[in-house]
Amino acid sequence: MQTRTISLPESMWEFVEAQVQADEYGSASEYLRELVRADQKQHAKAQMEQVLLSALGASGDEAELTPEMLEDLQHRMRDRAER
Repeated sequence: MQTRTISLPESMWEFVEAQVQADEYGSASEYLRELVRADQKQHAKAQMEQVLLSALGASGDEAELTPEMLEDLQHRMRDRAER
């Protein structure tokens, strides 16, 4: 694993340190890695939703996509990806 240096304003650094202590993270690095992982998951979810919406639009069907339908499609895609 490579080491990187980041610059944060003092107020942000204090927040990170408070999160480390409050949430029992082992270090600021561990906390920041968790933030990056959460952001990666959010971006992957948004990308998957865009792919699904594009595929539905390309099919020519004029169906409304409900949140339940989207969630079901996401679960099916995750299941396929895990196989």
